[in-house]
Amino acid sequence: MFWKLRHSFGQASRSLAFRLTAWYALGGLALVVLSTTSLYFVLVAELKKSTDLFLADKLNVVRTMLRERPDDSDGLREEIELESAARRYQQFYIRLLDDRNVPLLTTPGMAERLDLKQLAAQTQNRPGRTASMKGTNGGLFLVMSAPATVGDSAQTDTVQIAIDISQQEALLARYRSGFWLILLGTLAIFPVVGYRIARRGIRPVEEVATTARHISSTNMRERIHPEGYPSELASLAATFNKMLDGLEGSFERISRFSADIAHDLRTPVNNIRGEAEVALARTRTVDEYREVLGSCLEEAVRLSDLIGDLLFLARAESPIARLHRESIDVGELLTGIREYYEAPATEQGVSLSTALPNVPVTAQLDRTLLQRAVGNLVSNALAHTPPGKSILLGASAEPAAVCIEVSDSGMGIPPEALPRVFDRFFRVDESRSQDSGGTGLGLSIVRSIMQLHGGEVEIASRIGEGTRVTLRIPLSHAA
Repeated sequence: MFWKLRHSFGQASRSLAFRLTAWYALGGLALVVLSTTSLYFVLVAELKKSTDLFLADKLNVVRTMLRERPDDSDGLREEIELESAARRYQQFYIRLLDDRNVPLLTTPGMAERLDLKQLAAQTQNRPGRTASMKGTNGGLFLVMSAPATVGDSAQTDTVQIAIDISQQEALLARYRSGFWLILLGTLAIFPVVGYRIARRGIRPVEEVATTARHISSTNMRERIHPEGYPSELASLAATFNKMLDGLEGSFERISRFSADIAHDLRTPVNNIRGEAEVALARTRTVDEYREVLGSCLEEAVRLSDLIGDLLFLARAESPIARLHRESIDVGELLTGIREYYEAPATEQGVSLSTALPNVPVTAQLDRTLLQRAVGNLVSNALAHTPPGKSILLGASAEPAAVCIEVSDSGMGIPPEALPRVFDRFFRVDESRSQDSGGTGLGLSIVRSIMQLHGGEVEIASRIGEGTRVTLRIPLSHAA
């Protein structure tokens, strides 16, 4: 039983609600203790200060009367013997002694309430300073004494005064009892209130957790509705929703990518299988077998190129992908690419040229990757530019970037297709077969290469006028 209780308590103590409740209760208890204790000491100090001032004032009155009106015995007797009798609470007692310590005047009842010898001992050699002592009935008194000059004579009397502070002590005792009651109430109420506040405060967190539990690879449409949340949790919910949007988009792209891979791999494999089955259906001549093997080799090369492109994309998106930067003259690189593609361009009847600035454009780039990116753009332009049209390669230096442009005067791209041209396996003309249209990964590879360089790729196109693709690499990344 003990171990079960201990295990249950251990689980509860790890919960956020329990910790918030505990901190709220402890903080509230500490605040109540601090405030009530501070008020108690302030009350004690104020009561003592008030009593001390009262005693000092009474002493000063008696001393002034002895000094200025030593013959006014009636007034002195009224001050000492009669005034205290009119007070119901905090009664005080005064005794006047001559220079031989013989009592001259004493407040009635003083001898019954106080031990006068103890009073003399408490106030001896402490003129003007208060002391505390207990009375004969157990009550507490504050006492004080001071010398008093009698008129113009050399005689010095002694004034002793005592005031009953039992009412003050009773008040402080009631305050202390109230303090303990408040403390017990705090111990009982604060945990309950703290728990309710904690549960209400973490309700949005529980809603976030509930939403997260409903999310799976087949259900990515759950979202948190942060209306009414505190600003911190609303920011958390917005961040969580943004993350879910990204994950949902990634899952959709992965699903589409997987389907596209299956489709694009299935076609060449089915072609190879079909041709092999046809060839094996009956005995054929050497030339027929050679033709079948040639067709299978062509499909195998196409399949190998597709796999190579997919591997390149996977490596380019890896966090550990690294560039081999070197100082490159961009104009020289474009000239080399133009010369490489000049023969197939001439064969298609397409004019391929470069437009380079007079000042060399130099940057720290990965030569192999940049050649592949620009080569993909040129290949794509050749595939979509009819005979008699032109393709232009250009380079320019901006204040903060190096720009490379590949533009053609071909067929152009429909506006609705522009946002998707960099998606994997996307083809503007769905009717284009692999025999005439490539894998659909060329522009995806271009975008990945630009991302590796910290740059971006932009495309603009008009139907019947042509397409312009701009590669922009920031100098902060290119340098």
